[in-house]
Amino acid sequence: MKPRWLSLVAGLSALFLLAACGGGSATAPSTSSQQPDADAAFPVTVVTKFGDVTVDAPPTRVVAMGWGDAETALALGVQPVGAADWLDFGGEGVGPWAAGRYTAPPEIIGTLEPSYEQVAALRPDLILDTKSSGDEQRYDLLSRIAPTIALPPGAENYKTTLTDQVTMVAAALGVPERGAELIADVEGRFAAAAAAHPEFAGRTVTVAARSGTGWGAYASSTERVEFMTRLGFVPNPRIESLPEVRFSHPVSEEQLSVLDADLLVVFPIQRTAAEVNATPLFAAIPAVRAGRVIVFDDPDVQKAYSTNSVLSIQFALDAVVPLIAERLSSE
Repeated sequence: MKPRWLSLVAGLSALFLLAACGGGSATAPSTSSQQPDADAAFPVTVVTKFGDVTVDAPPTRVVAMGWGDAETALALGVQPVGAADWLDFGGEGVGPWAAGRYTAPPEIIGTLEPSYEQVAALRPDLILDTKSSGDEQRYDLLSRIAPTIALPPGAENYKTTLTDQVTMVAAALGVPERGAELIADVEGRFAAAAAAHPEFAGRTVTVAARSGTGWGAYASSTERVEFMTRLGFVPNPRIESLPEVRFSHPVSEEQLSVLDADLLVVFPIQRTAAEVNATPLFAAIPAVRAGRVIVFDDPDVQKAYSTNSVLSIQFALDAVVPLIAERLSSE
């Protein structure tokens, strides 16, 4: 695949031009673990929000920019040379559920405002940005560096589903069958958990957050609620009746009773679980009084649920399903 990064680097600083033309990152070894016969799958075309993207040959230098894209590539056997660390894991930029999948750590790239010079200097032959702001200017800049797999058609910013993410990344890497296997495995795990806990079926759930700016309840179209509905729960009708939002309904502290449901799940963000539990009006919610509440206090579990990648979701299911069963048994 002929890299397209030179057209962008020509307009950047001399420092990054030198790095791209002959710097240290240019001589880094390939991090693709594609099989020798992978060439047969190429060229491949992936349909994105900004049009069709053709990948001519098996990528050997992948940069993963979108939320969960690095973990998706790793699950498919490809190690990105650069990756964004959306949840500030540090180190290799992935959670403990993905530990040991890199033989060499990636260069960490910025998230909301990445350095395009840094990306170009890595000389990628494929950029993954399937779950991000979906900004056309961001896409234009990245696609001048290398073929860029952006959001799927019709997807809202940051709301690419796990299925779409895996499908698109697997197609771009030339391993669509492996992607289908991973998706089937996730679906099977959710189905097995739901079957093992018929008491979840039809129960109402609210998924909320207490951040540094206040309280919010996630919309049913978000993955944080979808995680629960795939286990058999139904969204809290009181939240569903609120005006439509993309991510989260603001909830004042005086209105916290609207969060009440058969199960209440809370993400502390820039807050601690202890601070959430110490809020008097929160403690007065019937579900909280009855013990039917999960306030995440383990950052690994919270981040696994939030990342919602094909790797992290398995970790989240193993940790969260027993917590749900325990809380509902407290009735």
